[in-house]
Amino acid sequence: MTKQEQRPDQKHEVQPPNDQAKEAKKEPTVAEEVKEAYRKLEKAKNILHTAGDIEVGQTPHEVLAETRAYRLLHYQQMVSKTAKTPILVVYALINRSYVLDLQSDKSWVRSLLSQGFDVYMIDWKTPTAADKYVTFDDYVNCYIDDCVNTVLKKAKVDKLTLHGYCMGATMSTMYTTLHQEKVRNLAVIAPVVDTEKDTTVIGNLAKNMDVDKMVSVIGNLPSEQLYACYSALKPFKQGVNKYFNLVQNIDNEQFVGNFLRIEKWLYDTPPIAGETFRQWISDIYQKNLFVKNELKLRGELIDLSKIKVPLLNIIADEDHLVSPQCSAPLNDVVSSTDKRLMRFHTGHVGLIASLYSQNNVLPKVGQWIKARSQ
Repeated sequence: MTKQEQRPDQKHEVQPPNDQAKEAKKEPTVAEEVKEAYRKLEKAKNILHTAGDIEVGQTPHEVLAETRAYRLLHYQQMVSKTAKTPILVVYALINRSYVLDLQSDKSWVRSLLSQGFDVYMIDWKTPTAADKYVTFDDYVNCYIDDCVNTVLKKAKVDKLTLHGYCMGATMSTMYTTLHQEKVRNLAVIAPVVDTEKDTTVIGNLAKNMDVDKMVSVIGNLPSEQLYACYSALKPFKQGVNKYFNLVQNIDNEQFVGNFLRIEKWLYDTPPIAGETFRQWISDIYQKNLFVKNELKLRGELIDLSKIKVPLLNIIADEDHLVSPQCSAPLNDVVSSTDKRLMRFHTGHVGLIASLYSQNNVLPKVGQWIKARSQ
């Protein structure tokens, strides 16, 4: 009988699956799952011990100048220079500057270089007990000014783009009000400006801190207290959850590499000079003097309305360290006619050290700066 002649009520005989198919469908036993979970935990534990050894900040550079307070880095050109005006990156006094050069595919510095910029960065050194009385005046009018002068001399130009991040953005803004003749463009990332509008945990802690007593007792703010503050921002995410995710992805080399670099940066937190910390908390967070144009450095008012150079203000909508509404008012108080506010749907670190940053933030930032760098 042919297939066409087969009666409807006839059925093909179903062959039993072979042993290999049975094995493929076999669910792991509880014992096997426990064994696999233990293997991942052991691997994660061993890998975490190596976090401090992972390489960061690998973009080639020279140390152009070095003092007890900072190193001034000059990065090697990757392509032909297409922008005459050099960029000086002013990092924050919290954590380390290599977050801007975390790894090759998530490097803020490398992206700027690939766009043809001449890039320099201030890498702050760890304050010692002798630095207890170092102030914002020292950082702005001495250290940053020295670096600016060195860059201008090296690049043989009379102005540069000052490019600050977080606390470094606030210091860059202070500098511009006092030394505007040396600044062609001011490009800031997540600056702390109007702290009355900062609704973050850090902002609330700062506004209720007895900073005078703290500095008088401990001097410089220890790194352990800084890390404890940042861990308190998102205790589940920064605690149990992140390590759970590490264990779950322990066999993914790319995930593990990313994790370890961020982990190294989070724990690599230097202390902050005592008097600088007191000014940061008391004058800027508690009294909000900066945006009120009432902050003084060396007896001179930091008047934001004096700023007339082109301004780029880059902020993150999901920033849990500096509220976007704390950063945005900078555009309202300066006198610049050429000013731009760029908002991105990411967080404080994601703004500078992520694939999202590489694909969405840096192309727009580079385009804005380059148009004003000839």
